Amino acid sequence: MADGSPLTLDRLRQRVAAGDVDTVIVAFTDLQGRLQGERVHAARFLDDVLAHGTRAGAYLLAVDVEMATGDGGGSPSWGANYGDVVLRPDLDTLRAASWQPATALVLCDVHWPDGTAVTQSPRQVLRAQARRAADHGLRALAATELEFLVFRDTYEQAWDAGYRGLTPAGRYNGDHSVLGAGQVEPLLRDLRAATAAAGLRVESVTGERNLGQHEIAFQQDDVVAAADHHAVYRTAAKEIAAAHGASLTFMARFDEREGNACHLRLALRSPDGAPSFADGPSGYPPALRSFIAGVLGTMREFTLLYAPNVNSYKRFAGGGSAPTAVTWGEDNRTCALRVVGNGTGLRLENRVPGGDVNPYLALAAMLAGGLHGVESDLPLEPAYRGDARTADRTRLPATLAEAREEFALSQIARLAFGDEVVDHYVRAADVELAAFGRAVTDWERRRGFERL
Repeated sequence: MADGSPLTLDRLRQRVAAGDVDTVIVAFTDLQGRLQGERVHAARFLDDVLAHGTRAGAYLLAVDVEMATGDGGGSPSWGANYGDVVLRPDLDTLRAASWQPATALVLCDVHWPDGTAVTQSPRQVLRAQARRAADHGLRALAATELEFLVFRDTYEQAWDAGYRGLTPAGRYNGDHSVLGAGQVEPLLRDLRAATAAAGLRVESVTGERNLGQHEIAFQQDDVVAAADHHAVYRTAAKEIAAAHGASLTFMARFDEREGNACHLRLALRSPDGAPSFADGPSGYPPALRSFIAGVLGTMREFTLLYAPNVNSYKRFAGGGSAPTAVTWGEDNRTCALRVVGNGTGLRLENRVPGGDVNPYLALAAMLAGGLHGVESDLPLEPAYRGDARTADRTRLPATLAEAREEFALSQIARLAFGDEVVDHYVRAADVELAAFGRAVTDWERRRGFERL
């Protein structure tokens, strides 16, 4: 179970019979990219869930971080009599949950009881765009580079402290510092070992600039598998940190220092694995130029899928390293879209998302934007040279409310994703905005308690 080999159904049966596995986590990803589901006795999984799936409340695809749904309409119904959806295991995702004893994990696709797919579920949103790419003769490969902050407080201690006065795992900027990362190496080693044992393809873990900040980079895989790896890792990392008496966060911006980024890498191949858009002696081929132009041209309209929370936009403020101008560049880290590598290693790197991103939705947005560019034969502006953060160019939305409006009004989004999907995620933004509008922050109390 702990060697990182694929966990086939036959191997699972053998391990269950031997008593090495007694639990299977049956999970799907919600709007926030979190794993939701249930722990099933392994024998029941093999005898029942494997053939028939299991049920969950449709409301789980209509809740915010606090599990609140708000009011209103839509489907899955916001505020109506929520029925069930059916979780159908995707055995290609069967793996050891190596950070838990005697446990396996499988991700599910979400269906209505009549067998039709729930198109608003994040995995289906990405699958739909991967199918569009396949119709163009393209196989999408992706990887994520995910940053997080580590604290020496437990999650319970952090909660009880109101998330104030926490002790970061590092005391200084540890960007790529071997010594700095060594301060929390027991935890990082367990993260690497557990994820590798679970079949997640990790490249490296690296120190970053904020106190106790690190980045994990995954190897390239099929686009849906890449999102699966990201989602599984986020849950595993938190559970492993808790086992170490520590905590970590993927918030886009936890404090006034550097935020947590999540860079999305995307490469395109032909069905036989050859690079579809490799550069040549005369530069990028027209199809690649149009694909880049499409990702760039839809970036404002699709920002809601790259930055889905109120906190996401704090990362864009205050002189941080996050891009705010809609630009592309060749190996230019200040641009929103970086083209890097050459030949078979050529890839696009979207630097807009933060650590709070739902990888399924963000990768779907990149594919949808790029395919729009190809289908519309969009021209590509020259690559930006210099510091794009100060560029006199179109800016990304500065708030969730602005991004919500861009997405709601986007005809490109409605053509690519469908009205049901667009309306569902617009409604999710409305729930987030309403919750934030009701909140009274520490900042307001400090400013106003005595002096106003």
